[in-house]
Amino acid sequence: KNSIYIMSSPKPKGNSTTGNTTQDDINQQRRRLSVLNDNKIVEAMQGVNIDDENESKEVGNNQASEPAGFIINSYGGYSKKGYAPYNPKKKNQDALIMQEDPKTRSLFLCVMDGHGEDGDKVSQNIKSKLSNYLFKHKSFATDIKTALAESIAKCEQEILREPAIETEFSGTTFTCAVIRGNRCTCANIGDSRTTIAYRTSKTTCVAEQITEDHKPDLPAEKARIEAKGGRVFAVEYDDGVDGPMRVWLGNMDVPGLAMSRSLGDAIAHTAGVSSEPEFTEYDFNPNNREDLILVMASDGLWEFMTDQEVMDIAFNCTEPRYAVDKLISESNERWMKEEQVIDDTTVCVVFLNSFMANG
Repeated sequence: KNSIYIMSSPKPKGNSTTGNTTQDDINQQRRRLSVLNDNKIVEAMQGVNIDDENESKEVGNNQASEPAGFIINSYGGYSKKGYAPYNPKKKNQDALIMQEDPKTRSLFLCVMDGHGEDGDKVSQNIKSKLSNYLFKHKSFATDIKTALAESIAKCEQEILREPAIETEFSGTTFTCAVIRGNRCTCANIGDSRTTIAYRTSKTTCVAEQITEDHKPDLPAEKARIEAKGGRVFAVEYDDGVDGPMRVWLGNMDVPGLAMSRSLGDAIAHTAGVSSEPEFTEYDFNPNNREDLILVMASDGLWEFMTDQEVMDIAFNCTEPRYAVDKLISESNERWMKEEQVIDDTTVCVVFLNSFMANG
């Protein structure tokens, strides 16, 4: 899905349009995952419910303790393997972090979406170290952005030096949030996403993206890639359906990365792909509006669902864990309908203030 190692004579296509994520956009940018040689989708699905005993679980549903900040009332998350009939032994390449730091009264949430041969090793390696590096960073209590940037960079440097992990064509996306007091500090690398919903009436809410997906055809991203000698174009398949815009070396049709920023991916970085996080600082309840729900997820969720569709489902759930379950189930059904494969899907849902469904 996210990278193609070698493809014979891909045909470049024109620039795709970018903008808000609507259902039309999703249909236009539909990816033909079933025809790509990628290690992203995994293991035969025994059902989409998160209670499947065969799943490698990463799940939580917690009432936020006081140190995490009073804005949060509860949160939950889950990382579910995908399904690909041609690759029954594939591991889940996504990773999820949900960690509270009582010392700074912070909640740290993070979703990663690995890709390539060792994408699972990349995301799991970062997961095993990042919280510790971040919470112990000398600036974490006073300068969250500096602490995040340096902790992320440290993890990536260690991965690139790790001989047991193939990082020339393997890497991960990364989106995270540190919630402290009334502020949410987000760092984003790639096309995993963080979105917020606020109340518009007793029975309705509106979704709003906090982070921006780093796609190769965004003007600033494309300019950086081309300045480094890389190329950006989509692949036209034999059936006439186009895939997403991808990043290629200037003189070879590799690696075909479907995002413009990632961690790892040493070859793609020589073509202008960046590991620099884009930061967003968001203060909850701006202009006296009522923020209700925060959703952070890998693109397994966002591929066939709009931000508004996701929030409408979460808005009608009584607890974050039920919202996570319903979102993954709905996403899986849409994947099977559209592609007959399912991407790894990781979802974290946070209920804010005193929100309860239709409360």
